[in-house]
Amino acid sequence: MLLKILLGFLCGVVALAAENDTAQQGPPALLLVSFDGFRADYLKRFPMPNLKLLYTQGVLVEQLTNVFITKTFPNHYSLVTGLYAESHGILASNMYDPVSHKHFHINNDTDPMWWNKAQPLWVTALDSGYKTGAVMWPGSDVIISNRTATHFMSYNPAVTFQQRLRNVTNWMLGDGKEPGVKFAALYWEEPDRSGHLFGPDNTTAMGEVLKEVDDNIGLLISELKETGLWGRTNILITSDHGMAQCSAERLIRLDGCLHPDNYTLIDLSPVTALIPNKDPEAVFTLLNECHPHMTAYLKKAIPDRLHYRNNEWIQPIILIADEGWTIVQRGNKLPRLGDHGYDNSLSSMHPFLVAAGPSFRQGYRISRLESVDVYPLMCHLLSVNPRPNNGTLTQARCMLAAETCWDVPLMIGLVVGVLLMLSIITVLFRALSQRRASGPRPFQRLQVDDDDDDDPLLE
Repeated sequence: MLLKILLGFLCGVVALAAENDTAQQGPPALLLVSFDGFRADYLKRFPMPNLKLLYTQGVLVEQLTNVFITKTFPNHYSLVTGLYAESHGILASNMYDPVSHKHFHINNDTDPMWWNKAQPLWVTALDSGYKTGAVMWPGSDVIISNRTATHFMSYNPAVTFQQRLRNVTNWMLGDGKEPGVKFAALYWEEPDRSGHLFGPDNTTAMGEVLKEVDDNIGLLISELKETGLWGRTNILITSDHGMAQCSAERLIRLDGCLHPDNYTLIDLSPVTALIPNKDPEAVFTLLNECHPHMTAYLKKAIPDRLHYRNNEWIQPIILIADEGWTIVQRGNKLPRLGDHGYDNSLSSMHPFLVAAGPSFRQGYRISRLESVDVYPLMCHLLSVNPRPNNGTLTQARCMLAAETCWDVPLMIGLVVGVLLMLSIITVLFRALSQRRASGPRPFQRLQVDDDDDDDPLLE
């Protein structure tokens, strides 16, 4: 009897120790990887065996609806903050602050003023006691909320993907004494760079670069397996935007509409931002009538759906080119064969999302997800309290293995189908009942009761 009590006590101690150890370890580590400019339909157009291996073991979001404008810096900051560009403040590749008269450019971007309207996950997770890391992710080398990630690498295109990945896995493994990084973000500039050079419709060139991208994903899988991080790390592979094909026949020249003395140019791209130097209404009228494939907006009239109006760094007039059209000041030179920045409702601007790891369902697909929903998903995976954001976990929750998620359209269809069937049965039943009631009655013999004792009329 004493032996049984002792064994029970020891089992309890072991179980408690294991529980405490699990609690100390916390949730699985999370690795976020972005392949810049990876258009969603590349998955259908080009063979990607390593990426396919990941999403067959996890979740594939076929199209991620990104934020406007569909540029690299705004969308990468949206992924790690869950905010629209007007909320987090990184509005474009080039910005101007009319108060401080400071200029922002992607090659001159380390002033915290531009980034401090929001707090990225690599900073927020520090408050949960986690170490974090970021490799060349836009903004990761900037001091935000007086902090940086525990480890970070500034952008350097000479550093190979394998070298970047090796730094990440070393951070995640730790030194054996201290726990490793719990959240890491890794950036790679392809296929965006090649998409600009060759255009997304160049099947040969894009096929080669996407093979390299898929080989890098194979390296990632191998590295995680060799280091023992595979199976205890949640992986998100995604992108910031897609890519549209451009041509010299689709140029919009601003000088053909108004003299450059009339405005100060802040950003020139498929979405152009400028400040009128003279009568704003007159400048706007000229730009509004400039070209049938370009739409001009006064700041106050920018559509609500773009979430691109409520910020002091949005310029008084913005111009949005139609898909595949390029805005230039003058001349006939096409800057790029492929470009992005266009309206985020266009499928060509949408990236994808693949999720795999111990927290995710296997072989599951979602047709669409908002990119601002990635942030609350990551906070949930890390058990981190999210900062205020524009995303929601409602749809992304369906990706998780521990969640019971109903397919809402399917359920609505089933309910409607059942109600319709019940209605049909009810109508048929009533019709049959009415038919029986109105038809000829069958012959019945009249029954005569000979017992008159109970007749009240007889005395």
